[in-house]
Amino acid sequence: YHTSLDNLDLISAEGLEGAYNIFKQCIFLLEHNLKYKTKVLCEPQLGKRGLYPTLSTKESGKSVRDMMDLITYADGKHDLIDIANIVGVSAIKLIPIVYKLLEADLIEECD
Repeated sequence: YHTSLDNLDLISAEGLEGAYNIFKQCIFLLEHNLKYKTKVLCEPQLGKRGLYPTLSTKESGKSVRDMMDLITYADGKHDLIDIANIVGVSAIKLIPIVYKLLEADLIEECD
C-alpha cells in the first residue's frame, strides 16, 4: 500500500531497478506466451537445420533436450508457460528456442 508519505529516500536505486527489470521480464514473457504447434510428424532432423550442436558439452546436451521437449509439447493446446511448467524449465529460457524453431519452420504460432 502506498501513501502520499512515500518518497525515494525509502527505496534504493538498485531496488527500483530490480523491480523495473522484473516487470520488464514479465511483460516480455507475456508477449511470447503463445500456443505453438509442431509442423512435422516425427522427430525432426535438427542437424540438417543447423540446430544440433557440433560440440558435445553438458550445456549443449541440455539445450537439445529443452528443444526436443518444446517440440514434444508444442501441440497447439499448451502455451509457453504451460510447456515450461511441464518440462521444468524457465519459460524465459524457452523463448530463444522458440525463435530458432520458428526460423527453422519446425513450429508455428496458433490462434
